[in-house]
Amino acid sequence: MKTTVNAVINLHKILVSPIVLLLMWTYNNWSAPAFLYLGLHGTYTILWLLKQKLFPDKRFEQKLSIMTGLLTPFLPLAGYYIAPYLLISEHTNVPVWVFGLAPAIYTMGIFLHYVGDAQKFYTLRIQKGLIEDGLFARTRNPNYLGEILIYGSFALVAWHWIPLVVLAFWVGYFFINMGKKDQSMSRHAGFATYKEKTNRLLPKLW
Repeated sequence: MKTTVNAVINLHKILVSPIVLLLMWTYNNWSAPAFLYLGLHGTYTILWLLKQKLFPDKRFEQKLSIMTGLLTPFLPLAGYYIAPYLLISEHTNVPVWVFGLAPAIYTMGIFLHYVGDAQKFYTLRIQKGLIEDGLFARTRNPNYLGEILIYGSFALVAWHWIPLVVLAFWVGYFFINMGKKDQSMSRHAGFATYKEKTNRLLPKLW
Protein backbone atom coordinates (compact mmCIF):
# COMPACT_ATOMS: atom_id res chain seq x y z
CA MET A 1 0.00 0.00 0.00
CA LYS A 2 1.11 3.54 -0.78
CA THR A 3 0.65 6.84 1.01
CA THR A 4 2.10 10.33 0.60
CA VAL A 5 4.58 12.38 2.58
CA ASN A 6 1.78 14.88 3.11
CA ALA A 7 -0.50 12.25 4.69
CA VAL A 8 2.26 11.12 7.07
CA ILE A 9 3.05 14.69 8.16
CA ASN A 10 -0.64 15.47 8.61
CA LEU A 11 -1.04 12.36 10.79
CA HIS A 12 1.81 13.56 12.99
CA LYS A 13 0.19 16.98 13.35
CA ILE A 14 -3.28 15.55 14.06
CA LEU A 15 -1.94 13.32 16.84
CA VAL A 16 -0.37 16.21 18.76
CA SER A 17 -3.44 17.37 20.71
CA PRO A 18 -4.70 13.84 21.60
CA ILE A 19 -1.22 12.87 22.76
CA VAL A 20 -0.81 16.00 24.88
CA LEU A 21 -4.26 15.50 26.43
CA LEU A 22 -3.47 11.84 27.10
CA LEU A 23 -0.23 12.85 28.82
CA MET A 24 -2.08 15.40 30.93
CA TRP A 25 -4.61 12.75 31.96
CA THR A 26 -1.98 10.04 32.57
CA TYR A 27 0.20 12.26 34.77
CA ASN A 28 -2.73 14.22 36.24
CA ASN A 29 -1.11 17.43 35.15
CA TRP A 30 -3.63 20.18 34.38
CA SER A 31 -1.20 23.00 35.05
CA ALA A 32 -0.91 26.33 33.24
CA PRO A 33 2.33 25.31 31.43
CA ALA A 34 0.65 22.12 30.15
CA PHE A 35 -2.34 24.08 28.83
CA LEU A 36 0.00 26.69 27.33
CA TYR A 37 1.78 23.96 25.39
CA LEU A 38 -1.51 22.39 24.31
CA GLY A 39 -2.81 25.75 23.09
CA LEU A 40 0.30 26.61 21.10
CA HIS A 41 1.00 23.25 19.48
CA GLY A 42 -2.69 22.44 19.03
CA THR A 43 -3.27 25.71 17.19
CA TYR A 44 -0.26 24.99 14.99
CA THR A 45 -1.92 21.72 13.97
CA ILE A 46 -5.10 23.51 12.87
CA LEU A 47 -3.18 26.14 10.93
CA TRP A 48 -1.02 23.50 9.26
CA LEU A 49 -4.05 21.55 8.04
CA LEU A 50 -5.63 24.76 6.72
CA LYS A 51 -2.40 25.62 4.92
CA GLN A 52 -2.21 22.19 3.32
CA LYS A 53 -5.77 22.66 2.08
CA LEU A 54 -5.41 26.23 0.80
CA PHE A 55 -1.80 26.39 -0.42
CA PRO A 56 -0.19 22.94 -0.18
CA ASP A 57 3.49 22.21 -0.67
CA LYS A 58 3.93 20.12 -3.81
CA ARG A 59 7.07 18.51 -2.37
CA PHE A 60 4.88 16.58 0.06
CA GLU A 61 2.85 14.94 -2.70
CA GLN A 62 5.60 12.34 -3.16
CA LYS A 63 4.30 8.78 -2.82
CA LEU A 64 5.95 6.22 -0.55
CA SER A 65 5.13 2.94 1.15
CA ILE A 66 3.44 3.00 4.55
CA MET A 67 6.49 1.37 6.17
CA THR A 68 8.81 3.97 4.67
CA GLY A 69 6.43 6.70 5.80
CA LEU A 70 6.51 5.37 9.38
CA LEU A 71 10.31 5.23 9.40
CA THR A 72 10.68 8.60 7.71
CA PRO A 73 9.28 11.17 8.12
CA PHE A 74 6.94 10.03 10.95
CA LEU A 75 9.58 8.61 13.32
CA PRO A 76 11.88 11.66 13.12
CA LEU A 77 8.87 13.96 13.50
CA ALA A 78 7.80 11.99 16.58
CA GLY A 79 10.85 13.49 18.29
CA TYR A 80 8.74 16.61 18.73
CA TYR A 81 6.50 14.65 21.14
CA ILE A 82 9.41 14.62 23.60
CA ALA A 83 8.80 18.26 24.61
CA PRO A 84 5.25 17.80 25.93
CA TYR A 85 6.21 14.46 27.52
CA LEU A 86 9.01 16.04 29.55
CA LEU A 87 6.96 19.09 30.47
CA ILE A 88 3.91 17.12 31.60
CA SER A 89 5.48 13.99 33.09
CA GLU A 90 7.93 16.00 35.20
CA HIS A 91 5.28 18.54 36.26
CA THR A 92 7.69 21.30 35.24
CA ASN A 93 7.17 24.78 36.62
CA VAL A 94 8.36 27.36 34.11
CA PRO A 95 9.29 30.98 34.90
CA VAL A 96 6.42 33.43 34.52
CA TRP A 97 8.21 35.33 31.73
CA VAL A 98 7.96 32.21 29.54
CA PHE A 99 4.20 32.85 29.32
CA GLY A 100 5.01 36.14 27.60
CA LEU A 101 8.06 35.22 25.53
CA ALA A 102 6.95 31.82 24.17
CA PRO A 103 3.69 33.09 22.60
CA ALA A 104 5.61 36.07 21.17
CA ILE A 105 8.19 33.80 19.50
CA TYR A 106 5.41 31.47 18.34
CA THR A 107 3.39 34.32 16.80
CA MET A 108 6.41 35.63 14.88
CA GLY A 109 7.12 32.10 13.69
CA ILE A 110 3.53 31.54 12.54
CA PHE A 111 3.61 34.81 10.60
CA LEU A 112 6.89 34.05 8.81
CA HIS A 113 6.06 30.41 8.14
CA TYR A 114 2.57 30.72 6.73
CA VAL A 115 2.81 34.13 5.08
CA GLY A 116 6.06 33.02 3.44
CA ASP A 117 4.49 29.79 2.17
CA ALA A 118 1.42 31.67 0.91
CA GLN A 119 3.51 34.29 -0.87
CA LYS A 120 5.58 31.61 -2.58
CA PHE A 121 2.55 29.50 -3.57
CA TYR A 122 0.48 32.31 -5.08
CA THR A 123 3.41 34.18 -6.68
CA LEU A 124 4.62 31.06 -8.51
CA ARG A 125 1.09 30.47 -9.82
CA ILE A 126 1.35 33.81 -11.66
CA GLN A 127 4.99 33.75 -12.70
CA LYS A 128 7.93 31.40 -12.30
CA GLY A 129 11.38 32.44 -11.19
CA LEU A 130 12.90 34.24 -8.23
CA ILE A 131 10.74 35.83 -5.54
CA GLU A 132 12.62 38.92 -4.41
CA ASP A 133 10.02 41.03 -2.61
CA GLY A 134 7.84 40.75 0.49
CA LEU A 135 9.20 38.36 3.10
CA PHE A 136 11.78 37.11 0.61
CA ALA A 137 13.40 40.53 0.17
CA ARG A 138 16.01 39.99 2.90
CA THR A 139 15.95 36.27 3.62
CA ARG A 140 15.70 33.44 1.11
CA ASN A 141 13.88 31.20 3.59
CA PRO A 142 11.39 33.08 5.78
CA ASN A 143 9.24 29.94 6.05
CA TYR A 144 12.07 27.84 7.48
CA LEU A 145 12.92 30.67 9.91
CA GLY A 146 9.29 30.72 11.00
CA GLU A 147 9.21 26.98 11.58
CA ILE A 148 12.37 27.17 13.69
CA LEU A 149 10.81 29.91 15.83
CA ILE A 150 7.59 27.90 16.25
CA TYR A 151 9.35 24.80 17.52
CA GLY A 152 11.75 26.97 19.49
CA SER A 153 8.74 28.30 21.40
CA PHE A 154 7.61 24.74 22.15
CA ALA A 155 11.10 23.88 23.44
CA LEU A 156 11.05 27.00 25.62
CA VAL A 157 7.75 26.00 27.22
CA ALA A 158 9.10 22.47 27.84
CA TRP A 159 11.96 24.08 29.81
CA HIS A 160 14.34 21.18 29.07
CA TRP A 161 17.48 20.80 26.99
CA ILE A 162 16.44 17.64 25.09
CA PRO A 163 13.83 19.40 22.89
CA LEU A 164 16.60 21.81 21.89
CA VAL A 165 18.66 18.84 20.65
CA VAL A 166 15.67 17.63 18.61
CA LEU A 167 15.26 21.14 17.19
CA ALA A 168 18.99 21.30 16.36
CA PHE A 169 18.64 18.06 14.35
CA TRP A 170 15.82 19.56 12.30
CA VAL A 171 17.67 22.86 11.84
CA GLY A 172 20.52 20.87 10.34
CA TYR A 173 18.07 19.14 8.01
CA PHE A 174 16.55 22.50 7.07
CA PHE A 175 19.98 23.86 6.14
CA ILE A 176 20.54 20.89 3.83
CA ASN A 177 17.23 21.67 2.12
CA MET A 178 18.10 25.38 1.94
CA GLY A 179 21.36 24.49 0.19
CA LYS A 180 19.47 22.38 -2.35
CA LYS A 181 17.02 25.23 -2.86
CA ASP A 182 19.88 27.66 -3.55
CA GLN A 183 21.28 25.26 -6.14
CA SER A 184 17.88 25.06 -7.81
CA MET A 185 17.40 28.84 -7.81
CA SER A 186 20.89 29.47 -9.17
CA ARG A 187 19.68 28.58 -12.66
CA HIS A 188 17.54 31.74 -12.73
CA ALA A 189 18.94 35.00 -14.06
CA GLY A 190 19.73 37.48 -11.32
CA PHE A 191 20.29 34.90 -8.57
CA ALA A 192 23.85 36.08 -7.83
CA THR A 193 22.58 39.63 -7.18
CA TYR A 194 19.64 38.35 -5.14
CA LYS A 195 21.97 36.17 -3.06
CA GLU A 196 24.11 39.21 -2.23
CA LYS A 197 21.05 41.10 -0.96
CA THR A 198 19.79 38.28 1.27
CA ASN A 199 20.89 35.79 3.88
CA ARG A 200 20.06 32.10 3.72
CA LEU A 201 18.02 32.22 6.95
CA LEU A 202 18.18 35.33 9.13
CA PRO A 203 17.02 38.55 7.41
CA LYS A 204 19.86 40.71 6.09
CA LEU A 205 19.29 44.03 7.82
CA TRP A 206 22.04 46.06 6.19
